[in-house]
Amino acid sequence: MTSVHGIHHITAISGNAQENLDFYTGILGLRLVKRSVNQDSPGTYHLFYADAEGKPGTDLTFFPWPELPPARPGTGLAMEVGFAVPPGSLGYWTARLAQAGVSAGDRRTRFGQETLPFRDPHGLALSLTEADGPLDAAPWSRSPVPEPHQIRGFHAVRLWERDLGTAARFLERVLGFGASGEEEGWHRFTVAGGGSSRIVEIRELPHEAPGTWGRGGVHHVAFRVADDAGQASVRGQVLASGVPATAVIDRFWFRSVYFHEPGGVLFELATDGPGFGVDEKSDQLGERLILPPWLEPQRESIEGVLPPLHLREGAAGAPLPPGRT
Repeated sequence: MTSVHGIHHITAISGNAQENLDFYTGILGLRLVKRSVNQDSPGTYHLFYADAEGKPGTDLTFFPWPELPPARPGTGLAMEVGFAVPPGSLGYWTARLAQAGVSAGDRRTRFGQETLPFRDPHGLALSLTEADGPLDAAPWSRSPVPEPHQIRGFHAVRLWERDLGTAARFLERVLGFGASGEEEGWHRFTVAGGGSSRIVEIRELPHEAPGTWGRGGVHHVAFRVADDAGQASVRGQVLASGVPATAVIDRFWFRSVYFHEPGGVLFELATDGPGFGVDEKSDQLGERLILPPWLEPQRESIEGVLPPLHLREGAAGAPLPPGRT
């Protein structure tokens, strides 16, 4: 069986795009590595925040749809996005979030690691976990967050499911995860040796109603496959399990396959390459609107409906030069 290699990216739905940009670059200190549009609905942005290089496993992306109602919590959804931070940095983050007016929950221990839960301005549940061991993320030299405290990519994603057994069998038999513990009603599954960005946690809520997408909710969770061959193999395993999956869709920076796991959460298989540097220089990632080649002929009409979007001075260390707002 071919296994996925961990979380590739997670895509959520936000409200106002400028508020989203200000929070993730200015408060959390992530880098805007790609400013594009939803390829299936190009009248809205698709914003990608990650480490300095936009590596798989570090990338939280957003569709800003402020007209949508808030997400309704329930089964069949990812309910929390967890980031990894270096050991000893939660004191810094507690103070930083408080200074920014972000209300955080109490620090708590999850599976032996210190964790700080909080929400972004549009309601998305987030957490920071002090993660031991090597973290592959590249520090961002222009981040407003000092390097010793910077977010180092994903730690875990938390799902609500009506039936734990069905969800667990799919993770284990189709995607290659293994059960690795239970704590306070949360069941942990890991893949590719475990550690940050290779963790899915499930809470079984058999009497909970299904959730619905909306502002402040996760849209889908994408898992890493190394290349086209690995993607084809895992896609075959998904189909063999009786779960329908899309054909391969070219997203230009990676190739994607989508499917709903048996409990309803939208999953994606995303290739590691070619990556965000395929159409921008590494020192200019995220500075201008990038469209995949098949949308380039529509640039004028697309730009005409998108709201203005500005990287604030200090959010990435310096103002953008003219023409790159």
